[in-house]
Amino acid sequence: MSFKIDRGLFRYDFIDHHAVLCIPVDADVKDIRKRYIKIARSLHPDSSVTASAAEKQLANELLSKLVNPAYEKLSGEAARAEYILILSQMGRRLVQESASVELNTDLAKQLAGAPNIDHFYKSAIAKIAQTQYDSLQQVLQVIAQVSELNLVYLMRSAGKLSAAPPPTQPKINSDTSKPNTANTPPAPAPAKEDSVVEQYVRRAQTLIDKNQFAQAKVELQDALKLEPKNSHCHSLIALVYLKQNQLKMAKIHFDNALKLDPNDQIALQWKPKIDKALGQQPSNPKVTTPADNGGKQPDKSGSGGLFGGLFGGKKK
Repeated sequence: MSFKIDRGLFRYDFIDHHAVLCIPVDADVKDIRKRYIKIARSLHPDSSVTASAAEKQLANELLSKLVNPAYEKLSGEAARAEYILILSQMGRRLVQESASVELNTDLAKQLAGAPNIDHFYKSAIAKIAQTQYDSLQQVLQVIAQVSELNLVYLMRSAGKLSAAPPPTQPKINSDTSKPNTANTPPAPAPAKEDSVVEQYVRRAQTLIDKNQFAQAKVELQDALKLEPKNSHCHSLIALVYLKQNQLKMAKIHFDNALKLDPNDQIALQWKPKIDKALGQQPSNPKVTTPADNGGKQPDKSGSGGLFGGLFGGKKK
């Protein structure tokens, strides 16, 4: 299934990722992530808006082809900076071509003449976001409406939207030169794209390797919001709590991991040791959602004892 939108910025062969997420074009990373998680949860197969099989399929298509790519583009620092730079340039170009710009919605026409453009624009975006994905059949029309607002805002604030250019990176030019196919082996099949939760987990594991446990915990908490019954996420966040000396929180998540997957190797390895450190007998509780109050439990093992070698001898 392909989605075609021909209004707003989409009319200029441009994918308006801000319109897909229904966020202002100057939204920061925190707001982008918050909005993405809300949309992803609403499009989850168990969501009430995906009652029928056809709606579940449509929701999955919207998530994989529009929402996930939008988040990937806007959540990365370098990619977002480059994207914002293009938006700024497009705004200046549209000002020069204003005579040919067409507005189809009353809201966009009102924004074009609004005295307080920032307030009107952001209020309109916030109001539309409340119901953007309530009716899956109307999503494309809503995205088009938001993109028209973005178009008008860019024209009226041309030159104000800016971002630092991304760092220079090697670029593979696949268009200007053709490879010598006679001496080139066949290209391997494209790797399967990771799910959103897998991307969270991968980032968390990288952060854990760097001893950046606070950031890793945020990634895993976001992953668990999307998949609260993911045993691997529970095991990893338990390891993070363990490294932060929060043994009770670690125990809760190891319990959850084993409840969901009795063969989870990480939980099987460390849960008995935590029970011993806490002076408790091993248990098999129900999956729970702990309230992380930030309280730390003392590490009864010492830096070189029971948990000292957990991360290969790395020190915090």
